[in-house]
Amino acid sequence: MGRSMTIQFCAVLLLPVAFLLFAGSSQVVAQLELGYYSKTCPNVEAIVRAEMEKIISAAPSLAGPLLRLHFHDCFVRGCDASVLLNTTAANVAEMDAIPNRSLRGFGSVERVKAKLEAACPNTVSCADVLTLMARDAVVLAKGPFWPVALGRRDGRVSTATEAADQLPPAYGDIPLLTKIFASKGLDSKDLVVLSGGHTLGTAHCQSYAGRLYNFSSAYNADPSLDTEYADRLRTRCRSIDDKATLSEMDPGSYKTFDTSYYRHVAKRRGLFQSDAALLTDAATRDYVERIATGKFDDVFFKDFSESMIKMGNVGVITGVDGEIRKKCYIVN
Repeated sequence: MGRSMTIQFCAVLLLPVAFLLFAGSSQVVAQLELGYYSKTCPNVEAIVRAEMEKIISAAPSLAGPLLRLHFHDCFVRGCDASVLLNTTAANVAEMDAIPNRSLRGFGSVERVKAKLEAACPNTVSCADVLTLMARDAVVLAKGPFWPVALGRRDGRVSTATEAADQLPPAYGDIPLLTKIFASKGLDSKDLVVLSGGHTLGTAHCQSYAGRLYNFSSAYNADPSLDTEYADRLRTRCRSIDDKATLSEMDPGSYKTFDTSYYRHVAKRRGLFQSDAALLTDAATRDYVERIATGKFDDVFFKDFSESMIKMGNVGVITGVDGEIRKKCYIVN
């Protein structure tokens, strides 16, 4: 690890503990702690980080999917690793809900969890593993570091219908998106900041093809989409039935965590309707346009860190509730 990366990872030692818990005042959030595993698994973060370095070094494109996996977990039942549970004969799990069928990175989570089970059996929850992996994925993609409070427990329930109902859709407008975020204790600033996570990763054609073909009776393509960009997307995504084609959410920079996503959105080149929606609200538009100047990267990095801490605290299970799964894809 280079000197600059070491400084980023060690920066937590210089941050006041109050910063860690600024996002929540509930008793549940307060039960999450820095150094939660200091006695039971003192090297937990080093083990996760070392394995993540190997994973991202071999497949840099996995940074986005691992961040997305954490996001999709926290928006359904809170950050309880329910998105990692397999479907069974008696139950269709979250991972098989339509919005989740394109999720990737499950094997990487199992790989990291296996390392922790070897070092500290029955100790570290899959929910904590996923939260740490998402943070490290961002750092290894040249993004910000933030301290992660630990002590989450794993849930035992995972249903596809809940995922379909609770995840923010790619077609969402501001009223719908702010309502969904508010239901998780997140505000409109968190919405525009966490949308910046689209700087990493790719998306399947089906998630945005509706903007390119037969958008409405008046428009073939979504009028909020830059026409030149729409023409370029059509050369890749040739039909709304295309299930295989991938497009970069942040063209030219999809493996690097930076602010170029906002420059694309400001030019009406956001891939999703939910990206374009950020320009329809005064507060979110002002934020997009400010960060798009390229003069406030440090502001965005700080804001993203704070919003990720808030999101990572959503609906957590602590104490004696839930369980510590031995394998993340199945309850004990």
